[in-house]
Amino acid sequence: IASGGITNMDDISNLLVEAHHGIMGAITGRAIYEGTLDFAKAQQLCDAS
Repeated sequence: IASGGITNMDDISNLLVEAHHGIMGAITGRAIYEGTLDFAKAQQLCDAS
């Protein structure tokens, strides 16, 4: 699980590039709370990869 430093969709895209290293999730609470990350769009991006 990746935690810290996730603020927007670019960060999610960067994590997807590294997903083969075993990343199974990400803690994104603050980004969602502050409105810098759309959870639904991030989930769609992850589901599509």
